[in-house]
Amino acid sequence: MTEPFRIALLIDADNAPASKIDAILNDLAEYGEVTIRRAYGNWTKSELKSWIGELHDAAIRPMQQFDLTAHKNASDMALAIDAVELLHAAIPDAFALVSSDSDFTPLVHYLREKGRAVYGYGREKTPAPFKSACTRFTVVEKLGDTEEVAETEAGVAPARKQAAAATTGQVLKRNARLIQLLRNSIAAAADDDGWALVGTVVSRIRNQSSEDPRNYGYATWTKLIKAIDLFELKDEGTSAIAVSDRRTKR
Repeated sequence: MTEPFRIALLIDADNAPASKIDAILNDLAEYGEVTIRRAYGNWTKSELKSWIGELHDAAIRPMQQFDLTAHKNASDMALAIDAVELLHAAIPDAFALVSSDSDFTPLVHYLREKGRAVYGYGREKTPAPFKSACTRFTVVEKLGDTEEVAETEAGVAPARKQAAAATTGQVLKRNARLIQLLRNSIAAAADDDGWALVGTVVSRIRNQSSEDPRNYGYATWTKLIKAIDLFELKDEGTSAIAVSDRRTKR
């Protein structure tokens, strides 16, 4: 039997929503087994009461850290120290950091330099340096909330669905960093006719960026690419689905 891919989940409870822990664990199951589960915080504070039930249900070990100085969060330092210790003692294959605090950015850089993948989970307001440092960063508000689910639950009429999709597409087009990432990845993977297999494009994106299509409300990269409407797709619904940049077709 092959050894499972082991993940150490470290949660900054002060900067993470307890209600999303099940969705986070479900997402991490795509990669491997979460063998280490720890949440850091001052559990005497009333602000963390919502976490208590979640800790028991998800088998997460609470790590107590008192606030030694007013307005200073000692839990961050405790989490960082444990991460380095686990790296050398338990030797997990990857780390999952749940926080919206950019102070963990140097820790992410360190872990990745040591050859570990780091999956980040945080709120949409999480500063860009922490998002970009991760192997992949997922906005927790978007977990389990793709465009199809949201539209079905809201009972949106077909015409309103189309309008919403068009608006989303316009917003995506203005994201210069995302568009450039897609165009560069397509160009690098394209054949002589300008077509690139979507699977290859996605692999290139994952190797160079922490972007996740769910952060924009889409379940897959194919659906996000289609919504942007700057690219052309062929052989949809097959394993050979390919994409090209419409600019190269002119």
